[in-house]
Amino acid sequence: RRSMDVGAALIKLKPNTWSKVKTWQQQFEQRKVEAIETLQAEGVTVESWFHVQIEGQDYLIAYMRAVDLVKAQQMAKTSPFEIDQVHQQFKRDCWEKVIPANLLLDLDNNEQPRNQITE
Repeated sequence: RRSMDVGAALIKLKPNTWSKVKTWQQQFEQRKVEAIETLQAEGVTVESWFHVQIEGQDYLIAYMRAVDLVKAQQMAKTSPFEIDQVHQQFKRDCWEKVIPANLLLDLDNNEQPRNQITE
């Protein structure tokens, strides 16, 4: 099994965009099936989003695990899926700055066989 790429970023939000963040979140929750189809097309196995507030400033943390992160991000930019266009618009409207995170440690127990329980 090929090892997966893993990536994360801290995203500084533009001021007064929290209501747009909530709208984006609700759209993706309502259109989960479509969103998961795009992940499958892009080779993404996990995509998670977190909210952090530091000294009154809103940030998002994005986490992804994919077969090929660079390829997945390129595909998302030119995606025919309407939900990906919603996401691109969200980025234009709300994101002020993307701060890439450097991976320090990645533990994945899917690589290891499970211990067999014997009676």
